[in-house]
Amino acid sequence: MSAVLNVRRQGAVAVLEINRPAARNSLSRELLELMDTELRKLQHDNEIRAVVITGAGGVFCAGADITEFDAMREIALLGDPRALDACMWPVLASFPKPVIAAVEGLALGGGLELMLTCDIAIAGAAARFGVPEVKLGVIPGAGGTQRLIEAAGKSMAMTMLLSGDFITAETALAAGLVSEVTADGQALEHALALANRISRNSPTAVALAKDAALASFETSLSHGLQHEKRNFHIALASDDSREGQAAFLAKRAPEFTGQ
Repeated sequence: MSAVLNVRRQGAVAVLEINRPAARNSLSRELLELMDTELRKLQHDNEIRAVVITGAGGVFCAGADITEFDAMREIALLGDPRALDACMWPVLASFPKPVIAAVEGLALGGGLELMLTCDIAIAGAAARFGVPEVKLGVIPGAGGTQRLIEAAGKSMAMTMLLSGDFITAETALAAGLVSEVTADGQALEHALALANRISRNSPTAVALAKDAALASFETSLSHGLQHEKRNFHIALASDDSREGQAAFLAKRAPEFTGQ
């Protein structure tokens, strides 16, 4: 546990809670490095089958820590690769287990990019979403221009990117940015319930399904279908597949091991 990142386990689910409420949970370098470290641990922890990311104090994340902009300029001027590939983002983007964002309050700038890098997002009714970087003379730098187009389509994404305007949770739901809108204060509860349902499934099958689905963003349909078929046969050959079949025929709950 850290002052700026709380980590707890609830059964097979790990919860990463951003804990900088006085700064509206903005993403500092320290926070990103801690999230990077925790995600690297969790991806190899066989007892953890899903991760939920949330924010303390009723705010998910209001974006990058603007007080660190000067330091970021110095890094860029020195040609440091961290300027282009900041810690945590590649780890989260390639994380093999399901990651759910539980969003209350604000998901702005880097906070929206964090949400978009997760697999699923659930939001409280009063949540607001936006990429207001153009109002600060910059643009998104952690995937916002790319993932927002994929998630919401060109017209909605361009409106948000070029105006900096915020959208409501209901608009985000209609645009496909979130999968569910809950009553305020219940996003985490619903995210944990979903994570627990996921954790009861075969870890092998879940990882292979996520891998195949994410491949659709990187390749053509024909190659994506080949990738899916490959993953299907890997899953079919697993012990979990045999256990799932046996449990179904015996009308009992399966006991998956991830093998």
